[in-house]
Amino acid sequence: MPPKINNSVTWQQAEMLMQPAFIRVVDNIRKQLDVSPWTGSYHDVLIWPASTSDETKATVTQLLQEMESATLEQADEIRKALSSLPMPHPGYHLRLQRQEQQVTIDLWDLCYQVCFLNYSPDVPNTESAEIDTSLIDETGEVDWLRLEAKTKDLVEQVFASLAE
Repeated sequence: MPPKINNSVTWQQAEMLMQPAFIRVVDNIRKQLDVSPWTGSYHDVLIWPASTSDETKATVTQLLQEMESATLEQADEIRKALSSLPMPHPGYHLRLQRQEQQVTIDLWDLCYQVCFLNYSPDVPNTESAEIDTSLIDETGEVDWLRLEAKTKDLVEQVFASLAE
């Protein structure tokens, strides 16, 4: 689940850090895959709010498909129907496989762990997230060396936990 952001400064900092963090996460995963027994594949997924029923997911999916070929009038009606339903957000997963073992890792969760302090995907985010400002240099730009170091450590921890 994405971190909760309540102010525009944190939002701007997150926007600045997320793409570089994603690039560093993917590159460090590639480096780990080169030296590990795991094979990996990437997959686009839809992430639904936790309480969404299968029936609601099917309804939303059907309405979104109908939207693609709808007239303007039909599209307005579909938008009205969708406005009261939960919407998924796009996700990106890494599926790791080693013999019969399979593990799925949410890449956005890894990026959130890089960019935010004390972010944990397993803990509900009831409080506003706090950006890791050590990843931003004194000129307000991304500190690439610190970003790389933090990302490398995190990805190494993920692969080390798989070896246990």
